[in-house]
Amino acid sequence: NEKDRAKVRVKKKEDPSAIKEREVPQHPSCLFFQYNTQLGPPYHILVDTNFINFSIKAKLDLVQSMMDCLYAKCIPCITDCVMGEIEKLGQKYRVALRIAKDPRFERLPCMHKGTYADDCLVQRVTQHKCYIVATVDKELKRRIRKIPGVPIMYISRHRYNIERMPDDYGAPRF
Repeated sequence: NEKDRAKVRVKKKEDPSAIKEREVPQHPSCLFFQYNTQLGPPYHILVDTNFINFSIKAKLDLVQSMMDCLYAKCIPCITDCVMGEIEKLGQKYRVALRIAKDPRFERLPCMHKGTYADDCLVQRVTQHKCYIVATVDKELKRRIRKIPGVPIMYISRHRYNIERMPDDYGAPRF
């Protein structure tokens, strides 16, 4: 105990005039202008599990409704995590699984541990700003809104709408 008391270090007072270094996240060059330059037709749209389920409930064809919303060719992308999540839901969601296995959908392999789809989508969108995220999940929307340059597609009034899409690309404003 006496040795520990003797080793008490005196803290140095910080110099208020010294330059403080902070780590600021580096923004990608595609966000240099007012809008994301990597976004453009054909649009790559990351689809979430609940987006497919709500599309089925609203009786919307995924690819056709996306094209109607964006007025351009759309490539729906589905990650292994989202596919695993749909498979785990079981027999009740077999229609969603059949839609997800459609050949028009692009499969994106996941290299990370775990199968939590929301983390997977956020991580992929943070790394590559070329995606639009299609989701109905409020928590996932909140997380994606914090990432600059990533539009969100959602369902309202039995049609798809897009949030935070640049005016230059001709997406409808509601």
